[in-house]
Amino acid sequence: MQNQIRIVSTKKLSERQKQQLLSADFSVFEADFISIQNKDFKIETINDYLIFTSQNAVESVLTNKKLAEIKSRKCFCVGEKTKALLEENGFEVVADADYAAELASLICNQYSKNSFTFFCGNIRRDFLPDALRLVEIKLDEVEVYETVLTTHKIAFEPDAILFFSPSGVKSYLLENKIEDENCFCIGNSTAEALKYVTPNRIIANQPTIESVIMKCIENYKN
Repeated sequence: MQNQIRIVSTKKLSERQKQQLLSADFSVFEADFISIQNKDFKIETINDYLIFTSQNAVESVLTNKKLAEIKSRKCFCVGEKTKALLEENGFEVVADADYAAELASLICNQYSKNSFTFFCGNIRRDFLPDALRLVEIKLDEVEVYETVLTTHKIAFEPDAILFFSPSGVKSYLLENKIEDENCFCIGNSTAEALKYVTPNRIIANQPTIESVIMKCIENYKN
């Protein structure tokens, strides 16, 4: 590669993840464009099943004083890493999916007679709760964390930007413009957040950080 490709990651990467990009001869600027703050939430009644769509929700629930009671219920979740975190901490996962839409479809088709408690953040997407309520499934939402935008001004023109959430997109655009950069997105909702900003949106094969990195490397190697 004659000119080094300049990458901005809107999330701090692990050493291993960053090394993948450096080994491909990219230069990397990384920063957390969002931060997560756990909320001290109260929960009176717990429904038949639990729903988690992010690791952040799991992390917050693990700090709650009613954890033992919460863990007595089985879970549905979005994402391999959310599932792994739940199972590592003694939760039983009935089913998982890569995307909330897939999970909503499964619940609506097979568990419509049951009730659910959904642990979510302050800016959760509407699709899953809307889908369940449309078929009159009982759903209680418990807000367990807040997403805070922590933007950074980029002092150079990057070739590519790695985005991992719609909130990360929003935070980036507070201080920066997107012109010709390739935007590598962890999933459909993140790409959707860039719909009116740029046509240069490339979605990872899997909704994982590693898959975003691999998609970026493949794009420039080819």
